Amino acid sequence: MKDNKQHTPSRREQCRQKAKRVKEIAYAKTPQKFKNASSFQIRLRTGVIYVAVAVSTILAGNFATMAFLSITAGLCAAEFYYMLRNDAKMPNEWIGVIGAALLPIAAYVQGLKGMMGVILAIMLVLTVWYVFWRRARIADVGGSIFGFLYTGGQLAGIMLLRRSFDVEWAGFIVLVIFISIWANDVGAYLIGRTFGKHRLAPHTSPNKTWEGFIAGLVCSALSWCLLLFVPDVHFHVVHLLLIGFVAGLCGVLGDLCESRIKRSVGFKDSGTIMPGHGGLFDRCDSLMTAATASVMLLTLLGYVQLV
Repeated sequence: MKDNKQHTPSRREQCRQKAKRVKEIAYAKTPQKFKNASSFQIRLRTGVIYVAVAVSTILAGNFATMAFLSITAGLCAAEFYYMLRNDAKMPNEWIGVIGAALLPIAAYVQGLKGMMGVILAIMLVLTVWYVFWRRARIADVGGSIFGFLYTGGQLAGIMLLRRSFDVEWAGFIVLVIFISIWANDVGAYLIGRTFGKHRLAPHTSPNKTWEGFIAGLVCSALSWCLLLFVPDVHFHVVHLLLIGFVAGLCGVLGDLCESRIKRSVGFKDSGTIMPGHGGLFDRCDSLMTAATASVMLLTLLGYVQLV
């Protein structure tokens, strides 16, 4: 007897179809002069919008920074869990996404104490989930914890830094973290594309070269020297070069980490929310690890005291 039931598309296929419909609607409403754009033009336009939103919110104040980081953390966590699902993992994405989004909010409200409260609460909820949902495995719990800490925990560090500088130039000081990442990316891309011959990590990220890697580190270190012009806080040039160099290294590490995650689960991009760039996680992978390194070094060198 033949099965007359229609084939139900997988969740991944449903998401692809939905994304395709959204793109078709957006394309139909796009002015003619903006249609048929090259991949570089699409990437540039998306990048300009992202940079404009990031700069405006970071400079606007603590609340705007918190809102931007919370939304970003939640979306990045959602993309992370979506990729894990494709690899036959079963993380609790609802708990993880909510936890990731709450961490920057907690950092804004109560600093490190607030973040610790959220982390302990999420750990408790995940423990209850593991005990009472028999299909859950330890690997699923581990993936859930890693996802919300990797995204929300690292981005919340930016919020901690923003609220620690009680000076007029606090927004610009935090913005330098973003600038160093963008400078790293641009320097690595331009030099790597022009002079790159030696592959940095051929199995993880075949487009990266040692020439571009070194150029990116130099651009990252130099961009931190912008803080020498901040009147309210006195930075030492050697410290700034050190922070920029380490932040650049950690930014590349974060990029390679996400590349390995995508390759292990068979994804080219973590999502489609940023045309030309892929997902938001693709755009923020370097920022997360670079921000963590920057906050740690600024604290160890005595420029801030996290509370």
